[in-house]
Amino acid sequence: MMTDAQIDALATHLVQGLLARGSIKPKVAEKDLIACVVEMLSSNFETEAKIDDEADKMAEEQARLDPRLDVTRLRGMIRRRIAEKKNFTL
Repeated sequence: MMTDAQIDALATHLVQGLLARGSIKPKVAEKDLIACVVEMLSSNFETEAKIDDEADKMAEEQARLDPRLDVTRLRGMIRRRIAEKKNFTL
């Protein structure tokens, strides 16, 4: 998980890069664009963390039922399925 400072830095870099290249023509102040990107990134990382937690729990439950399972591979498969159900791109 990224820290708040890292998310702020990433959002600032992204917005400033888009502005410098002329890729976007902002209708609001740069700081407001950055705040919007920070909110979007934070929400995305939070959703991904919830998916990871859910996949971990499900994989551990299945591993207890059958110790022969490859938990790492199973976790990845479960993680992808949960993301698909939530229409979330990993």
